[in-house]
Amino acid sequence: MLLAGERVGLTAYRDRDRQRVFVHTEVDAAHSGQGLAGILVRAALTDVRASGRRIVAVCPYVARYLKRHGEFADITDPVTPAVFQWPNGVLGR
Repeated sequence: MLLAGERVGLTAYRDRDRQRVFVHTEVDAAHSGQGLAGILVRAALTDVRASGRRIVAVCPYVARYLKRHGEFADITDPVTPAVFQWPNGVLGR
């Protein structure tokens, strides 16, 4: 996420078949508490919908966001053990 040309946050993901697996979200401490993580995640999830993929929320922030915002429930898949085993433990857990 850019703010006045400066990177202030990110959400990291890996694509797995037709799923986008979100693994991490962060906003720089200097910009925390401004609602930027929510804006960032909403944009990322909207992009997933537009791409025809499905959401898997390994990232705790994305998982909490999805619980509060049911409009993405139709494109959300559960986190399964297979996600953590794919491929060669790419998610590092």
